[in-house]
Parts: sequence; C-alpha cells; structure tokens
Amino acid sequence: MTGTTVSTADLDPRRRRTLFRAWHRGTREMDLLMGSFTDAEIATMSEDDLDDFELLIEAPDRDLYAWLAGKVETPSNYDTPVFRRFKAFHTHSAPIHV
Repeated sequence: MTGTTVSTADLDPRRRRTLFRAWHRGTREMDLLMGSFTDAEIATMSEDDLDDFELLIEAPDRDLYAWLAGKVETPSNYDTPVFRRFKAFHTHSAPIHV
C-alpha cells in the first residue's frame, strides 16, 4: 500500500504537510487509521479543525490508539470535535465486507 489516495495538487502547503504527516506516523496501523481519515476530511477541514488535528498528530501512537479504542479516557485537550469525527470515522457497527 502506498498511502494517500488524494491528489495534493489542489491542497495548500499546510494541508499537504498535514496529509503527509498523517500517513507517516511511525506505526503502519496508525498510518492507516490517521491517513484514511485525513484523505476523507482534509479538503473540508477549517483552520480551527487543522489546529486541532495537528495537535492530535503529535500524540503518541499508543495513546491515540487507546483513546480511539476507548481503553482509556481521552484527555480534554485532545477530545475535540475533530477527534470525535476521527473516532466516528472508524466506528463500524456491522461487518465491513458483506
């Protein structure tokens, strides 16, 4: 898998950098989780959303995964509307392949 499926031609430099960072986190599992969300959402994020998302990108993979999986409570400074969209993006109530 090569990563992003989004063309960066129409993205401003900040969004390009954010997209790259989402796909290059350190662990492949988190690359897939963050990267696929970013592919779907980057073009419509507001500047405030980007601020929150850039903070989220800085969180360690193990912590971010624990918050996403609901294993530990998400700290208030990370529990933003963007994080909740990220979590909802990866919540599946039925089998993915039917």
